[in-house]
Amino acid sequence: MQNNWTNPRLRTTLTILCGVVCATLAMAGSAKDPGRGREAFEKRCTGCHAIDKIKAGPPLRGVYGSHAGKDRQFPYSDAMKNASVTWDESTLDRWLTDTESVIPDNDMAFRLNDPADRANIIAYLRQLSGK
Repeated sequence: MQNNWTNPRLRTTLTILCGVVCATLAMAGSAKDPGRGREAFEKRCTGCHAIDKIKAGPPLRGVYGSHAGKDRQFPYSDAMKNASVTWDESTLDRWLTDTESVIPDNDMAFRLNDPADRANIIAYLRQLSGK
């Protein structure tokens, strides 16, 4: 009886298959999840922000795709009012990592070190904005 593991064609096929499965699992694990984003938002952001009302910070429904500091309901710092930033995945990720690196002298002192939490919160904000 021949040992199938010594068959070079079978080994190559199995190696490729393992690579595809591993890559698929890695991508699934890093997928942006708005549901988890909502949970992370509620845990990390609701002390200062709400979705539809002003708290210490502005409401965040519709923030994705909008310009920084332009919600007329909220009294932004001069730094935010004068910023030329549009909130998208890149700017929000940088903002949540270190607000000062995006808009120096803003009034929000916050850092979120977990890249998965940042990605999920951004996915949630994007979903709320319908984009």
